[in-house]
Amino acid sequence: MYILIGLLIIAIGAFCQSSSYVPINKIKAWSWESYWIVQGVFAWLLFPLLGALLAVPNGESLFALFAANPKASLLTILFGVLWGIGGLTFGLSMRYLGVALGQSLALGTCSALGAILGPVFTGHAHDLTASVIIGVVVTLIGIAIIGIAGAMKAAALPEEARKKAVKDFNFGKGIAVALLAGFMSACFNIGLSFGEPLIWEATPDIFKSLPATLLVTFGGFLTNAVYCFWQNARNKTWRDYRQGALWKHNLLFCALAGLLWYSQFFGLSIGKGFLTDYPVLITFSWCILMALNVVFSNVWGILLKEWKGVNKKTVTILLIGLAVLIFSTFLPQLI
Repeated sequence: MYILIGLLIIAIGAFCQSSSYVPINKIKAWSWESYWIVQGVFAWLLFPLLGALLAVPNGESLFALFAANPKASLLTILFGVLWGIGGLTFGLSMRYLGVALGQSLALGTCSALGAILGPVFTGHAHDLTASVIIGVVVTLIGIAIIGIAGAMKAAALPEEARKKAVKDFNFGKGIAVALLAGFMSACFNIGLSFGEPLIWEATPDIFKSLPATLLVTFGGFLTNAVYCFWQNARNKTWRDYRQGALWKHNLLFCALAGLLWYSQFFGLSIGKGFLTDYPVLITFSWCILMALNVVFSNVWGILLKEWKGVNKKTVTILLIGLAVLIFSTFLPQLI
């Protein structure tokens, strides 16, 4: 029963994350760099801080926890900075490939590397049991099938139809950016692995990874802030922040996007709290989250008509890929 509850909570978080780009489309008149950093204040600072505060026992403080573990804290932030590079290119992958294919390729790479490199970098390679490796491989197979469907879609649709579904569609550039995004985004889970000492024993299991999550997202915020403010200066878009009439509207949708995005890691922490008796699923939980993110991102891709006009064979291959991903979330526990 606890397995189902834990997986359901992770799935809800994945659904929220995959939905986070919908409110971004409602933002008016701001350039990409302006709305990206504003939603980042909510996604990478405010909501992670509120989440981390849930882990603090009476009489303790986050600052004292981080100060008592300087090496773990600095490494966690460092990998957050590297993850921030992935976050920047992640947004570009969807710009060039659309929500469905862009998230699929980026999250697929992120899923496999994050699940494997986290334990390896922190000296816990023994946690990578055969069932975990098989689960990762099956996840990659599912994502590869979806990638094939995406390639078939790109080849079949005329240029005008591709541009209508995804305005800046560029398959070659999108593939390169998505793979880079996935590689760097895997640093999030590596950062969480280095942040494992950043806990209090008195903290409930469902909240224990939230202080480390805050440091990873803080590192990512630093990377994104430097890039976005540089883009503001380069593109002369500082004026976006002076459009007072738009602030109420845009701030609302930036906050909603940030909340939905952070929900994936809040859900991951709570879900893992229900899986403490299942170490295989704890190790595989990152891969589960990423696989479900891919599933729900493609559901949104279908709803947003990104797959409109493709033939039945392509849709069938897409559905097979989604089915394999859903199966992969349960596989390690079945082996």
